[in-house]
Amino acid sequence: MSRAQFTIACTLCEHLKDSLFQGLEYEDLNRINSHKTCIQYKKGQTIFYEGTRPTGLYCMNGGTVKVHKNNVQGKEYIIYMAKPGDFLGYRALLSEEFYAASATVLEDAKICFIPKEHFFEVLSKNPAFMKKVVKAVCHEMGVMEERMAELAHKSVRERLAANLLMLKETYGMEGDQSDLIDLALSREDLASIVGTATETVIRLLSEFKSDGLISFEGKKIRVMDAKKLARQADLIVA
Repeated sequence: MSRAQFTIACTLCEHLKDSLFQGLEYEDLNRINSHKTCIQYKKGQTIFYEGTRPTGLYCMNGGTVKVHKNNVQGKEYIIYMAKPGDFLGYRALLSEEFYAASATVLEDAKICFIPKEHFFEVLSKNPAFMKKVVKAVCHEMGVMEERMAELAHKSVRERLAANLLMLKETYGMEGDQSDLIDLALSREDLASIVGTATETVIRLLSEFKSDGLISFEGKKIRVMDAKKLARQADLIVA
């Protein structure tokens, strides 16, 4: 499948404020800009595969990407979802390891690719930028550890409720005392996030709807009662 290219200057990117590139000197940002390639990906296209070697950094400019692994039975498990402003694949790039997961487009995406040598050049001459990147890697590792602990200790109902709240915070659109998760996730993808069977997610979503915790707008989910949903997730509610 062909991939269309697009052009946007890093200094004019509306997501720069959400990126680790924020605060870079103009000279360094321009160096990144001069060597990057910007590509439009369609839903379902894979950006990189688990077990392959990174050759550069991916920076999200638009859309949504899922970072996922398959277990020994071949069942997909979504580790996290990337949004505009996020970096993709930088942990493997920095550690000079193979990708530990794959990245696939959930919603049509615009992604900039910066070759390894140019990213490392900017990184090596900016201690403050390097500190930000290392901090982000540590946070990503923490998220992965938390996800593993969640799978081991929380029930499926608790995990689903917790992930709906996480999605609301990340992709929520404020409404009249409710929040629409502005992301058309399939039930299969939601099951991959929660770590359970699709049929179980469908059943629990129906129960949450009957209890007035959520409602449906096409494939999108609206959180109707965040406090009650937090109790289902066994989270502390103020």
